[in-house]
Amino acid sequence: MKHQILAAVSAVVFTVSANVAIAGGDAAAGKAKAASCAGCHGAAGISAMPTYPNLAGQKEAYLTKQMKAFKDKSRKDPTMNAMVAPLSDADMANISAYYAGLK
Repeated sequence: MKHQILAAVSAVVFTVSANVAIAGGDAAAGKAKAASCAGCHGAAGISAMPTYPNLAGQKEAYLTKQMKAFKDKSRKDPTMNAMVAPLSDADMANISAYYAGLK
């Protein structure tokens, strides 16, 4: 019985995870929204400043997760908390898709 429950829960988690990974954002819309990111993270997602991370080529899910953490303030940085505050979930997905697609 325990094995059946574990198998069922695993299947649900796998299905949900797969759907999240497939959903993705719109990179073209993300490029337009990412203009305000360029000041710190560079126009092509490569920062000229060693204290700011490069975003180009990062995994889409990772970028979205980090922006959501800044938005809900579970990750604190005054600049980033303010930058993501007006972004919707779709905006964050789109920005993530844009940066994930850059080399």
